[in-house]
Amino acid sequence: MSEMNEFEQMLNEQSFKTIRNGEVVEGTVIDVKPEEIVLNIGYKSDGIITRNEYTNEANVDLTTLVSVGDTMEAKVLKLNDGEGQVLLTYKRLAAEKGSKRLEEAFESREVLTAKVTQVLEGGLCVVVDETRVFIPASLVSDSYEKDLSKYKDQDIEFVISEFNPKRRRIIGDRKQLLVEKKMEQQKELFAKIKIGDILEGIVKNVTDFGAFIDLGGADGLLHISEMSWGRVESPKKVFHVGETVRVFIKDINETKIALSMKFPNENPWNGAADKYAIGNVVTGKVARMTDFGAFVELAPGVDALLHVSQISKDHVEKPSDVLKVGQEVEAKIVDFNEEDKKISLSIKALLAPEETDDADVADVDVEAVANAEE
Repeated sequence: MSEMNEFEQMLNEQSFKTIRNGEVVEGTVIDVKPEEIVLNIGYKSDGIITRNEYTNEANVDLTTLVSVGDTMEAKVLKLNDGEGQVLLTYKRLAAEKGSKRLEEAFESREVLTAKVTQVLEGGLCVVVDETRVFIPASLVSDSYEKDLSKYKDQDIEFVISEFNPKRRRIIGDRKQLLVEKKMEQQKELFAKIKIGDILEGIVKNVTDFGAFIDLGGADGLLHISEMSWGRVESPKKVFHVGETVRVFIKDINETKIALSMKFPNENPWNGAADKYAIGNVVTGKVARMTDFGAFVELAPGVDALLHVSQISKDHVEKPSDVLKVGQEVEAKIVDFNEEDKKISLSIKALLAPEETDDADVADVDVEAVANAEE
């Protein structure tokens, strides 16, 4: 028998498995190029997986992902790609497996973790085993987020809230996980806090009327009136989102927490009877003015009234004629009411005490003036 006949007989006797389109085959990597993988699948022709049929990632170098000798499964697309080789797909097989995986996760409400591959105007895209999952912007967080770009390339946790592969609609939900976690933290927080507790929190939001402080499980409201013993014109000038603040719990009403930074030991009226006794000379800054007088800040949270009649020996029509907001003045305390927290001042008593008619001071109805301001 000639050598040619022997070779043909060997080919005829050699056993090659039969494969068909759509079949899943297993092979061994015998060659890898940046754009192509060659598999020995036990067939008369080798199998080829192009870059586009391996992954959805553009311009990836396959030599960084697959090595010669690796074993992998793929699905037959064409028995002959035009060059005598079998065209295979790894990506589509992985997507089918991923779809099955997501279906099981949907039914069991399993928490999944995946990297954000795309940030769209309407939400985020993640890929689980080559299967795309869309997370709408409304389900990304438990609070409104204008800019989602910070999630790009980040690993996030989510659950599948809708699974409809026929319509190519697989929806992820991160929000419900955050809500559930927050509810658990809230439960733990309320179990251990009480009125009077001093805590540290993070400023979450600042409004014109106050600031919301994240206490680690629940937010508390720090009202503008509780931010300082002194006057706060605008919370936005005092607090910034993200900063840490020290507060104490003033009140708890079901799930609402009222906070304060007016610590009792820092009350400026502590020891006021001695500091602001009648006859003491004090220095302060003009805080605000009305037609009947100026209010002088002696300390943060302690304002005293300087009546227009007590500004000068000369007649003063209105305080703004001779004083300016922020101006430092020295005056004598002529009345002190600790219970109502009211103090009256006189500059005139210092200018010429020996000529000042005590009746001028007595004529100032402190309570009436203060009530008029209120």
